[in-house]
Amino acid sequence: MRLLLARHGQTRWNELRRFQGTTDVALSDLGRAQAAALGGALQRYRVRAAYVSPMRRAFETAEIAFADAGVPIIPLDELRELSLGEWEGCTVDEVRAREGDPYRAWLAAPLDCPPPGAEPLPDVAARVCRAVDRIAEAHPDGDDVVMVAHGGVISVYACHVLGCSFNQLWRLRVDNASLTVVKPPRLVSLNDTSHLPGALAPGQHQRAQVVSAPVAPRRDAAP
Repeated sequence: MRLLLARHGQTRWNELRRFQGTTDVALSDLGRAQAAALGGALQRYRVRAAYVSPMRRAFETAEIAFADAGVPIIPLDELRELSLGEWEGCTVDEVRAREGDPYRAWLAAPLDCPPPGAEPLPDVAARVCRAVDRIAEAHPDGDDVVMVAHGGVISVYACHVLGCSFNQLWRLRVDNASLTVVKPPRLVSLNDTSHLPGALAPGQHQRAQVVSAPVAPRRDAAP
């Protein structure tokens, strides 16, 4: 099986740098245009099925990308975005203004310094891996399969495949409407946005601040 991991298109909250998590936010006009461009990129593959987070921003991305393509769209609850607890609905600047700048600590070590009430990253990885195992069982003949999900979900799964600590999570850039290709257990490519030209291209701030943050030391054993 070749697994094509697609992040949903941009939402208004993405544009405002507002934490979404499990908050069900729809695509923006730009996000819908990105979803259409993503659909064009996926025409290069022989996609047999699309497994999709049930959240609006992901499901709408799949509907636009596969409009009139005849690809079955199958929602899987395990692909929902990870919960960000008390931070959901807040902007990055609002969280950074809190005592001790917990946002910076989270960028540096998201496993060790999660938002209050957030879903533990090992739990996210466990449910996403269960979903991938179910998908693989349904496609034993090497099919191309799309998984439309979220930045957190795709990053967590990429860390799992790479065997690195979840404290390295935000060193991986996963932009809106990007494609990441995995042939389990091998990561083939990460965050391909070549199908998003001009105004559809991701903003530079989305991962630039993450990459520039201090990174926690690698753990002795991968989670």
